[in-house]
Amino acid sequence: MKKVILALMILVINVGAISAQEWQTDFNKAKTLASKDNKPIILVFQGSDWCAPCMKLDRSIWSTDTFKTYAKEHYVMLQADFPRKNSNSLSKEQMAANAKLAETYNTNGIFPFVVVLDHNGNVLGETGYKKTTPDAYIKDLNAFIK
Repeated sequence: MKKVILALMILVINVGAISAQEWQTDFNKAKTLASKDNKPIILVFQGSDWCAPCMKLDRSIWSTDTFKTYAKEHYVMLQADFPRKNSNSLSKEQMAANAKLAETYNTNGIFPFVVVLDHNGNVLGETGYKKTTPDAYIKDLNAFIK
């Protein structure tokens, strides 16, 4: 019985890993992956523990199976998070990297802010939170990609 339970737990963990959204936090790695796989980069500026629209965007779009499945095949997802709670603080290196991304791509400090980039980091389009479906959001993102 223990072996059956263990096998089921491993199966559930592996299935979860297959459908999990793979967020990058390193811009250079994201550009390398985008170039290698010929995919655009979806750069998301968020305040994960204080920004209500950011949390809504995560719940209604990023965390859905529809978006995760599509994104895995079509995008390189890059996250620049700016949490405020000490319990969610990032490393100094990550905070500096996120600040550098914000200086380049989010000069107005908008949250959430979504920037569609080519594999070289050139801006193709910008958007943010919209009360819509994952399919419609995907369509909006794809409209920026030529």
